[in-house]
Amino acid sequence: MAKTECIAMLLAGGQGSRLGILTKNIAKPAVPYGGKYRIIDFPLSNCVNSGIYTVGVLTQYQPLELNDYIGNGQPWDLDRNQGGVHVLSPYQQIKGTEWYKGTANAIYQNINFIDRYDPEYVAVLSGDHIYKMDYNKMLQYHKEKNAACTIAMLEVPWEEASRFGLMFVNEDGAITAFEEKPKNPKSNKASMGVYMFTWKKLREYLIADENDPDSSNDFGKNVIPAMHAAGERLFAYAFDGYWKDVGTIESLWEANLDLLNPKVNIDLSDDAWRIYCKNSALAPHFVSADARVENSMISGGCFVGGDVDYSVIFSNVTVEAGADVKYSIVMPGATIKKGAVVQYAMVAENAVIEEGAVVGEDPETCRDLSAWGVAVIGGGVTVGKNAVVAANRMIDTDVKEGESK
Repeated sequence: MAKTECIAMLLAGGQGSRLGILTKNIAKPAVPYGGKYRIIDFPLSNCVNSGIYTVGVLTQYQPLELNDYIGNGQPWDLDRNQGGVHVLSPYQQIKGTEWYKGTANAIYQNINFIDRYDPEYVAVLSGDHIYKMDYNKMLQYHKEKNAACTIAMLEVPWEEASRFGLMFVNEDGAITAFEEKPKNPKSNKASMGVYMFTWKKLREYLIADENDPDSSNDFGKNVIPAMHAAGERLFAYAFDGYWKDVGTIESLWEANLDLLNPKVNIDLSDDAWRIYCKNSALAPHFVSADARVENSMISGGCFVGGDVDYSVIFSNVTVEAGADVKYSIVMPGATIKKGAVVQYAMVAENAVIEEGAVVGEDPETCRDLSAWGVAVIGGGVTVGKNAVVAANRMIDTDVKEGESK
């Protein structure tokens, strides 16, 4: 097989437990986003736009819908005779039938796949981030620095720094030290979980890590610290665009509403860096003359007869006359019936909110703000007529008529 300069390995096997019922039946990278996309569309599109056409997608938890969505890779121009996209499940491994034990072990189990392409460099990417990034620019930086590993870095607000793995960086970009989610951070330079490795180096450290019985087989906890301790050349690549880790309900809700905020720099209509998706042709949406839609995103195939304000409405959603949807995310195929109120909420695929039901709560009218949060209705769930679902509740079974949750 012809040699490939750089291939990408996309980690898409996480359970996404912090997304609760949204990932009950699907892997986190398959969760809908932005009206017509799935989260995985972003790293896949970044690869193609960066000129990386060999991509391994490492799946594990609830892979069926994700596998079906990726298919042969055609929507992302990854249906290629040479390279293309490959879905790599744990059964395709070096030995045994062991599940992926950690991020590093997942790559280790696919060493044979990587060796087939004999790359000089391997990009290791996460499948649960919303961002646009040119990996080729990062690769050129990696080569200029003669690095063993380059880590994409984003400066985050100091009050959020303790949520991230942090780095200390010299003026030339060399990484001198790490802090893993410290209580009192001394750096605000966060790792984005986007890595560029020189393959010969990474291969060596993956094998050593696998042979260490005390390792948790994780890049951030084990492999990269081991490379640092051994004196390898580690560099940070500064990124200053939009990036969101959508691993929690709040962050996924915020990332969707960011699309409506003119102050946030994430333009999905930019043809210069297009985000591709698997989206069959939909009929145009229909907004009735009596409906009121303000500062919202309405996708194809929708019927809107009620009021929609600062919300993202996915394909084939119905919002009946007299319904009120605000500051909410309504995923494909859901129905909001007349007189229902959906506010500060996420309604998953094919859920039904019956007449007069109220889902979620406005934080300004919430009695106990410390208990407030986004309400979530799971896929296929029906919230009965005149039922009430409070703020911060996650509902994965039907709610009876008139019931309060």
